[in-house]
Amino acid sequence: MTTAFFAPSQALRGEVVAPPDKSISHRAALLGAMSTGTVRISNFLRAADTLSTLDALRAIGARVDDHGDGTVVVRGCGLRAAREPGGPIDVGNAGTLMRLLPGWLASQEGRIFVLDGDSSIRRRPVDRIAEPLRRMGADIRTTDGRFPPFVVYGTPLAAITYELPVASAQVKSCVLLAGLGAEGTTRVVEPVPSRDHTERMLAGAGVAVVRDGRTVSVPSSAELAAQDVVVPGDLSSAAFMIAAAVLVPGSRIVVRDVGVNWTRTGFLRILARMGAVVGGELEEPSAAVAASEPICDLEVGAGPLTGTVVEADEVPLAIDELPLVALLGCLAEGETVVRGAQELRVKESDRIAGVVDGLRDLGATIEATDDGFVVTGTGGRGLRGGSIDARGDHRMAMLGAIAGLASADGVRVAGMDAAAVSYPSFAEDLARLA
Repeated sequence: MTTAFFAPSQALRGEVVAPPDKSISHRAALLGAMSTGTVRISNFLRAADTLSTLDALRAIGARVDDHGDGTVVVRGCGLRAAREPGGPIDVGNAGTLMRLLPGWLASQEGRIFVLDGDSSIRRRPVDRIAEPLRRMGADIRTTDGRFPPFVVYGTPLAAITYELPVASAQVKSCVLLAGLGAEGTTRVVEPVPSRDHTERMLAGAGVAVVRDGRTVSVPSSAELAAQDVVVPGDLSSAAFMIAAAVLVPGSRIVVRDVGVNWTRTGFLRILARMGAVVGGELEEPSAAVAASEPICDLEVGAGPLTGTVVEADEVPLAIDELPLVALLGCLAEGETVVRGAQELRVKESDRIAGVVDGLRDLGATIEATDDGFVVTGTGGRGLRGGSIDARGDHRMAMLGAIAGLASADGVRVAGMDAAAVSYPSFAEDLARLA
């Protein structure tokens, strides 16, 4: 575990290229493995989580060539031909892999798959995917009823209509992937929209994906023919640079090549409401399922902020950026409230507790609630500074770094190496801007 100090910063200037999107990198590799033929993935994120996905796919029969320059070539083993591995599949710390992969494996009749990971992943529940998969006929056995390690016994599956209790792109994706190997048409009903990367990739692979209001459906498929993918920049990672430029007076930066899928830009809409100016050509919401991902450059400048209220229906479209909303709220005028974000408690760490404890130690006035937090802003005066523990969570590590730039005394982040899970070049990119 490494410790790094982030000093108060003068105005940020320059350009940065957003790192490749982690969510899309995971999905592109997974759908490539499920397909027949060869899929070439360009701008693949080479980070701890996504490399775990490549290793897992090799273990179940896909041929994966990682060229080391962001190019990954996957030769799939087919929708119903995953190989039973010789031992447990190690998902590392990759929650996306842990929750999506069982959707494919559940229909691999007669084969057994054990999924396990690191100490953090063993604390992350899988009952939310196990429950709908069992309704489809899957045989899944978890530890203590809801945790990894767990075993997937491949069985015949039947389509269902499943109403998500909580909006979750990971659970939705798992059920849709299982639906490809099930008999009939599988439908997932969302309480509010969540990320739609899986639906877009399935559409690009020739699947007749239909979105009708809050319902997404896929038919049983004989095979997939996934297309080559160019992974856009990750808005959830770029959000840290955007927040830094908004918080540090006099800043003006450009973030290049960012994915602006409308199901990912909730954070930018919250920022606009708080008074920040972020310029770019964003995708508008649409009922149709596009087969591609929109990309643009974002121009960001600092400015005064006012508090806001983030309601439950906004949470799925900004879930990874909500810790930054708390930090922005610390320096805004008035009160910032986030509601309906219980999902933050079952991320790599309990992010509600981590954000509240961490920012309070830096001088913030912030209180936790069961499903979010309440922040009383300073009206532009920076935080005091101090120390923050990343708790093994990549987003907590980067949050501490950005807080240091906007503080009086700087912030020492314990566990800064966790940032490599999603943004390996984070410290270097931030140093160039500062």
